[in-house]
Amino acid sequence: MKFSKPLKTAIYIRFFLVLGMAGIFSVKLWSQEADTIVPINRDTKKILRKIDVRELTRQGFNFWYDDFSGHWAGVDFGFNLFVNPDYSGYDSEFMDNDIFRSNSTYLNLIQQSIGLQRNRNTIGLVTGLGLHLQSYRMEQNTTIQRLGNGRIEPQSLFFEQNQKSKLSIVSLTIPLLTEFQIPVNHYTNRIYVSGGIVGGVRLSSHTKVKYRVQGKKEKLKTPGHYSLQDFKYGLMVRAGYRWINLFATYELTPLFKKDKGPELTPVTIGITVIKF
Repeated sequence: MKFSKPLKTAIYIRFFLVLGMAGIFSVKLWSQEADTIVPINRDTKKILRKIDVRELTRQGFNFWYDDFSGHWAGVDFGFNLFVNPDYSGYDSEFMDNDIFRSNSTYLNLIQQSIGLQRNRNTIGLVTGLGLHLQSYRMEQNTTIQRLGNGRIEPQSLFFEQNQKSKLSIVSLTIPLLTEFQIPVNHYTNRIYVSGGIVGGVRLSSHTKVKYRVQGKKEKLKTPGHYSLQDFKYGLMVRAGYRWINLFATYELTPLFKKDKGPELTPVTIGITVIKF
C-alpha cells in the first residue's frame, strides 16, 4: 500500500511527537526518583519568621586561618645602661658600668595570647612568664657592699691583673602587652608592634669578682640583698618582621631602694635571639 506524501509527513510528525513525550516523561520520572528533597507540608512563612538572622551572623566570618598569636616566647638578649644617674652623697660614680659588657638575657618560657577581635586575628593581648638575668659590669677594682643601715657603698679590692667585677640579678617576669600585627602577602608574614608593662620579682642577687693569685684564676661570689628592689615594673616595646625582632625596656622603679644607693634608672635595648 502506498501513502501519499502529505500522509507520510503527518505519520512522521506523530511518531516524533510520541518519541519526544516518552523521553520527557522518562527524564521527569528519573529526576523524581533521584531527588532527596522531602517536601514539608507546613506554612513556609511561619518557618521563616522563627529564623533569627542576627543569631546566625553573631560570630561573624573569620577571614583568617588561625587564632591570634603574639610574640613573647623565646630568648632575648640586650645591653644594659643607666639613664639620669644621680650620685648625690657619693664621691664617685662607682656604678658607671661598661655598657657592652653589661647585658640582660630574657628567658620567656610561657606565653598566652588573647585575641581582641571577633573576625580578625591582628590585635590582641600577650602575657606569660619568664626569667630576667641582669648583669652590670663595674670597674675592675670596685665592687659594692651593704652597710648595717642598708646603705650601699663602693668597696675597693686589689688583686693581680685581669680581674673582673659585676653585679648580677635574677628576676621572675610577667608581661602584659598589647600587640598589633600587619599581614604582609595576605597571611604568610606579619609586621608586629607591641607595648605594655612588664613586672618583676627579684629571686636572687650577688656580686662576683674574678681575679688572679700567683697566676691562678680565682673568683669571689657574694650573695646578698644589696638594697635592690624586691618588686619592679617598667615599660616594654617590641617590634619585628620575620627574623628581625627588636625590644627595649625602661624600668619605672630605680635599681636601688630609695635613699639606700645612687638613683639609677635601668634601660635595656636588644634583639630576640630565639623564637619559640
